Amino acid sequence: MTATTPAPTNDVPGRIMAREMGEQPAVLRRLLEEGAPGIRQVAQEIAARNPRFVLLTARGTSDNAALYAKYLLEIRLGLPCGLTSMSTTTAYGARPDLTDVLVITVSQSGGSPDLVASTRAAREAGAITLAVTNNPDSPLAGVSEYHVDIMAGPEKALPATKTYTASLLALYLFVEGLRGGDGGAAKPLPDLAEQLLARQDEIRALAARYRFAERMVITSRGYGYPTAKEAALKLMETSYIPALSYSGADLLHGPLAMVDNVSPVIAVVTDGKGGEALQPVLDRLRGRGADLFVVGPRHQVEQASAGFVLPTEGVAEEVQPILEIIPLQLLAYEVTIARGQDPDAPRALAKVTETH
Repeated sequence: MTATTPAPTNDVPGRIMAREMGEQPAVLRRLLEEGAPGIRQVAQEIAARNPRFVLLTARGTSDNAALYAKYLLEIRLGLPCGLTSMSTTTAYGARPDLTDVLVITVSQSGGSPDLVASTRAAREAGAITLAVTNNPDSPLAGVSEYHVDIMAGPEKALPATKTYTASLLALYLFVEGLRGGDGGAAKPLPDLAEQLLARQDEIRALAARYRFAERMVITSRGYGYPTAKEAALKLMETSYIPALSYSGADLLHGPLAMVDNVSPVIAVVTDGKGGEALQPVLDRLRGRGADLFVVGPRHQVEQASAGFVLPTEGVAEEVQPILEIIPLQLLAYEVTIARGQDPDAPRALAKVTETH
């Protein structure tokens, strides 16, 4: 089967992003069929070294993938994790003792100098280093002890889409490999991703509703929180709409005051414990008359101002983020097109961001 997202002609804005979003089912399928054995082997070798702690290093979209891995590692393995501040080593020259610490660096290109430098420093400090990239020949892969290839193929649009979902799946398979699992919960994902892409007309109608939004708030809890952060990033970098992402718990600690019936609130409601934890936040938002857009199960969408029903019945909560982001990628794309902008070429951005 092939994805049903229309293949735009060469003169249509957003044609590259549209094509790459449409490649996601094939990328997920390839990773499951061809990449999983190698990922499992890497996981087994690292598990045998019994890391005591995990540090996750990334920037931008990859940082949201790393946050997803943090949830997986802490929930599925009970392994404590932290997100690194690279400047502690690259700018301040700190050299903590990282003996028996697993440092996972996530980067689509594997080319950013600060990622390479911090990973090199971590390895010199005794860490077990793993690079998760879309480029096995990258400098980051070269300085890391282990590498996982997300196998997404070349990504030319500036907004990352297929490399994000591929990173999530690769990280899920890696964590399952650490715990001796087979990653079977991911098997339905390619077909479900195709179903989501086939519903682009629904998203286009919703985009018309939000075309003139001046600000958006995006919230979730648990496994869905990285999705909220990634959706906010996609909206900001393509349509330039200020999009603020919050954990539902954090939203109640002050930012709820800015919510009104004008600025849309997008709630990513994972079907599981994360969605249950978000319920009090949804109740408060409805009580404030918020323009609430829900991405999640049907019963949650039916109680919102607008929404998109996810096919989550029978899908394990820990892999739902790989599906949740797809309609939000489409939303960012459609809102940007509706505003007369080109999502392929966001201003002031480059595909490889060379931070130091």
